Amino acid sequence: MTIEKEYSTKLAIGGVTIDRRDVEMLEAIEAHGSMHRAADELGRSYARLQNRIVEIEDAVGPITERRRGGRGGGGTELTETARDLRRRFERHDAELGGVAAATESVVSGVVRDRTGELATVDTPIGAVLALVPDGASEVQVSVRSDAVVLTDPDEAPDESGTSLRNRFAGTVERIDAGEAIDRVTVRLEGDVTLQALVTRASSRRLQLEPGRAIAASFKATAARAIRLE
Repeated sequence: MTIEKEYSTKLAIGGVTIDRRDVEMLEAIEAHGSMHRAADELGRSYARLQNRIVEIEDAVGPITERRRGGRGGGGTELTETARDLRRRFERHDAELGGVAAATESVVSGVVRDRTGELATVDTPIGAVLALVPDGASEVQVSVRSDAVVLTDPDEAPDESGTSLRNRFAGTVERIDAGEAIDRVTVRLEGDVTLQALVTRASSRRLQLEPGRAIAASFKATAARAIRLE
């Protein structure tokens, strides 16, 4: 089973939540130098746009200032506070984008033995070493796709000589190509799939394509279990 997470970037500041629509409003004001032009370009009423600016300014301080008239006429420009809001939003959006791109592969199993926080879980794909809650016996183990490492089966390191304690043989089932990152679906034993995120360069180096035999590995600390009972 694969779980995909969806997120919406927001900033909570002084009781006001800043979202993508607000950032688009600020970008339009800066691009056009006018609140009226910004409202027209965004297809919003000037009154609503102005009210939203007042709401944000009540929380963070002035985000716009009037530009005095002259040969080019007057207008509106952003304050440094508004530009800082945009930068903070974009940083948060970039960070969140990395999380949203990752999916979780989930497999159920039974806890066999334990050493501290780690336990061996018998699953349809084989034994998985994972972080397991105290006292749990039946669990679901999840592994994020950005924690899975793909290698050629003939080049995969010995489990005892690496921190990648979980390693499984599989076959590439599907590749969803991105601009820089590919999402690879690997078919394992027990008719279970595991997803991995790899760079395009790694995908080319490994010559990934459907039907290609591959080794999928991940750390014990990357496999996290929740109790089912």
